Amino acid sequence: SVTFASIPQTGYTDLKVVVRARGTTNGGALFARFNSSSTGYSTKQLFGDGASTGSGAGGGGTSYVDCGIMGQSTDTANTFSNQEIYIPNYTSSNNKSVSVDSVNENNATGAYAILNAVLWSNSAAITSVTFTPQNGPSFVANSTFSLYGLAALGTTPVIAPKASGGNIIDFDGTYWIHTFLTSGTFTPSTGLSC
Repeated sequence: SVTFASIPQTGYTDLKVVVRARGTTNGGALFARFNSSSTGYSTKQLFGDGASTGSGAGGGGTSYVDCGIMGQSTDTANTFSNQEIYIPNYTSSNNKSVSVDSVNENNATGAYAILNAVLWSNSAAITSVTFTPQNGPSFVANSTFSLYGLAALGTTPVIAPKASGGNIIDFDGTYWIHTFLTSGTFTPSTGLSC
């Protein structure tokens, strides 16, 4: 499994998780749980495979967030599924809505696209997210999971530049880099060591 723990409770309003995964077994989906909770999930699903379309309740039942189909051991070699999971208002004291966009391609037999609308009927703020393959036991090497915190306009993100100015502002995980492609003004918003 892959777990994002100690998710910040301030500075962001929404979460987005981007996944590139493939399982070590044949068949199954990618599932997620919030705060290790195994109750309160419901899913509505739209899907298509290039030949037919359909809708249904999703495969996670009430125990998981169904994150859609996942690349399998029998799929075309080195082909990974892709999922994007969006969780708005993750710290609110209301039930949490989640949207999932999932695609997987097996060049030998077809391609699949799934859209899921998920409701987690729980008022707790989301502090952790754990991903597991439906049929286990694990993910293959080079599967990636990226968590992004999104800040609504007017919200000061947890990780925010300490100055303005420059045509390009980058963050390498330790330092902020302000690149000036033309003349400009560098304006610190706090005392800095540069």
